[in-house]
Amino acid sequence: MKRRTLIGAVAATIALTVSATASLAADWPKRPINLVVPYKAGGGADAYARAISAAAEGVLDVPVVVVNKPGSGGLNGANSVVGARPDGYTMMMTSGGSFLLSTMTRDTKIDALDSFQFVAQVGQLRTSLMVPKDSPYQTVQDVIDAAKANPGSLRWAHSGRGGFHHVGGLGFLANNDIEAQDVPFKGGGPTRAALIGSQADFGFLGVQQLAGFEEQLRALAVNSRDRDTIMKDVPAFGELGIPFAAVSSPVIVFAPKDTPVEVVAAMEAALAEIAAKPEFAELLASRGTGPVYQNGADAKAGLTAMKSDAAPLVEGLSK
Repeated sequence: MKRRTLIGAVAATIALTVSATASLAADWPKRPINLVVPYKAGGGADAYARAISAAAEGVLDVPVVVVNKPGSGGLNGANSVVGARPDGYTMMMTSGGSFLLSTMTRDTKIDALDSFQFVAQVGQLRTSLMVPKDSPYQTVQDVIDAAKANPGSLRWAHSGRGGFHHVGGLGFLANNDIEAQDVPFKGGGPTRAALIGSQADFGFLGVQQLAGFEEQLRALAVNSRDRDTIMKDVPAFGELGIPFAAVSSPVIVFAPKDTPVEVVAAMEAALAEIAAKPEFAELLASRGTGPVYQNGADAKAGLTAMKSDAAPLVEGLSK
């Protein structure tokens, strides 16, 4: 093939690809969007996904279908999305902090910052220090004092090693120079049940897990500088002057890496509109959470900063 002919063929191919991408973006969405949640139904990220699905009516012309694909700390679902066709019809909503930590502590080729496109953040999950309602510990300082009086005697619960609740708890222990027995459970629900049943002395679990269980649990503090916007009665470590590690979990929607930028932008705009709907806030309020919106670029910047903060805490966790 002559050089001029070859150049012409390449140019034609590029033009067809650009045209096809533009056409896809213009036509999107034409069929239901699968929103993969890489955890079991009933958790924090799942609650946000189902609220998005319900509140999407009137914003998107097609249904948003929640697909739960649990396993391997969120990596099973992530693997199914990273290799999905990048046409805007398969996306993932996940607990960004837990997802980041899973990629840092497990053997995987997935990079939380680089393997996907960030679409938007729609919420924020915060871990908190809780005790059974009948616990003798009334304050965070009570827990610290008891742990220092008998190092290693207290048991603390969380929803799985390497998750953001676990790492947040490790940060609390390390920053306050205390030791406690690590008692992991599989998920937030089982952790809450174990704490209610006094199978542990204290636990780190999502502050939203307190909603509806105020007669059985007592939240002593949220693992943050300021109070949660929904669970406002729970003080924050920051205001109490208690040292802590700033590990939380933004709820983020990701798209496969090669999804057209026009489609990502359209979904980002749709999520901004959905997150602003009163219906979305009402659906989340019943679960003890609320909307926290950031665009894709800001969501990526936040998770990048969290990776730097979490790195020292996960060095001792096996891959």
